[in-house]
Amino acid sequence: MILRARVRDRYSRPYDARYPVIGRDEHAQRLRADTRPSPPARPGRPATYDYAYVRCGTGTIGMFGEPLGPWRTAHATARRTAVDWAHPVKALADHPRCRQAARLLRRVQRVFTPRHGSWLHRAEPELSVLTRQALSPRRATQDAVHAQVTAWAEARTAAPKGIHWQFRTADARVRLKHLYPAIET
Repeated sequence: MILRARVRDRYSRPYDARYPVIGRDEHAQRLRADTRPSPPARPGRPATYDYAYVRCGTGTIGMFGEPLGPWRTAHATARRTAVDWAHPVKALADHPRCRQAARLLRRVQRVFTPRHGSWLHRAEPELSVLTRQALSPRRATQDAVHAQVTAWAEARTAAPKGIHWQFRTADARVRLKHLYPAIET
């Protein structure tokens, strides 16, 4: 419960560009290719896909996003290893918004979202939007996924939309009262 409260309290702070709050999440993906060409869309009839497909492997889509601000970045990797996680973190530290990364990292406070607390992830809604807006149902190569993800992240950052976080700590104490310990005085 303490971790959830820390996450909610972190997100309830007002936006301050000097101290960005950046969320991170990842999404597993399956790479699939069509076995035969799909008929094109026509007026009054949407595009369709054949139910048969060829498996082309798996991968991971990762997202860093500033929930209250305009910035976000996404990346696609073929695997889900510590090295694959470290490369985007290094890119984040080298990003122009984080030029003083060595000095700032001493002040970084990492707050982990607890298990079964996925509703607290700020990057998770962005991954959902990415999946619905940019990823085609059939993507056969990691390069195709990377191109789609990168183009979407650049377009989304150019036309910023923040997340209107409405669930506050006070709301949690009312709605989730059954989860908080009862203290008898």
